[in-house]
Amino acid sequence: MPVSPPGFGPLKPRFDRRRFLQYGMITTVASLFPAPILAAVERVLTPERHLSFYNTHTSESLEICYYRQGYYCTTALARINYILRDHRTDEIKTIDIRLLDLLFDISATLQTRSPYHVISGYRSRASNKMLRRKSKKVAASSFHMRGMAIDIRLPGCLTSRLREIASDQQKGGVGYYPRSDFVHVDTGRVRYW
Repeated sequence: MPVSPPGFGPLKPRFDRRRFLQYGMITTVASLFPAPILAAVERVLTPERHLSFYNTHTSESLEICYYRQGYYCTTALARINYILRDHRTDEIKTIDIRLLDLLFDISATLQTRSPYHVISGYRSRASNKMLRRKSKKVAASSFHMRGMAIDIRLPGCLTSRLREIASDQQKGGVGYYPRSDFVHVDTGRVRYW
């Protein structure tokens, strides 16, 4: 049995008899319910998921593997939670793993490992209230306060293209702010603005 890297759960052998049978069963079921099952199979078969961030307010950078062979790395997730903290209050919130996977899927579609420039990750209630006083575009119950949203731009990628790729994922809300040059993505219901 392989030894797992620090911070990751135990790794399973790549192809033992049991795993071979599991993949066979998944393939059979996928032929009956293709879209959601194939997405799940793809996630299992993706051996590693990397993300890179640059926080535009703190100038901190992070390039990290947060998922390896079926397991999320708790230490990597903690480091992501930290870089995406509320820069105004230094409060840290657990970031929704679905949001991280969405960002990974966007990067994979664009075939880039460039760092996401983070305009806003987690937002405390106090920060959200302050921003709401400045702009009516800030939602009172923002997904930022739940660790389920991020405002980003990606060097070398037009924000209009980033919006298009994020929208094509159909995994949550996508907001486009061309004047401020960023895209909002969240893991709430699918909607666009």
